[in-house]
Amino acid sequence: MTTATLPSTADVWRWLAEVPDPEIPVISLVDLGIIRDVAWQGDTLIVTVTPTYSGCPATAIINLDIESALASKGVEKLRLERQLSPAWTTDWISAEGREKLKDYGIAPPVDGTAVDGLLRQRIDRLSGRPNLTIACPRCGSTNTEKISQFGSTPCKASYRCTDCLEPFDYFKCI
Repeated sequence: MTTATLPSTADVWRWLAEVPDPEIPVISLVDLGIIRDVAWQGDTLIVTVTPTYSGCPATAIINLDIESALASKGVEKLRLERQLSPAWTTDWISAEGREKLKDYGIAPPVDGTAVDGLLRQRIDRLSGRPNLTIACPRCGSTNTEKISQFGSTPCKASYRCTDCLEPFDYFKCI
């Protein structure tokens, strides 16, 4: 590709919006909020990625999926940059991504709890206020209980709905 024929960054964002997260295939890397920037530096495309956490086991697969998707669109020169600061937060999941999680059976993170979520949970526990109310993604009931702090992946917790009795994952606020 010559500089004159380079795809627009808008095109690249659209292509990346089609790349699924390897652990939760119904949500794209863009919806997940881990693609931080897309820019051309000469004829090299630079894609900046912030992993959900520094030890995320899917990082290598994500990078490979990005490389494959962009190569299939004709991008010849690509540099992936890892950005750890600011750290990824569940606040970065798009509204569409949250709906996709819910439709898939995973309770999306409760809005507004990511940045200070752990501190807020500790204060609530000490003050006797109840923990977060997590709605069941299947029936919508808020009569749910935490089964385990860790779910099918480290970024999820296991819950059960006491109304429909179905277990489900909750995408923890980070």
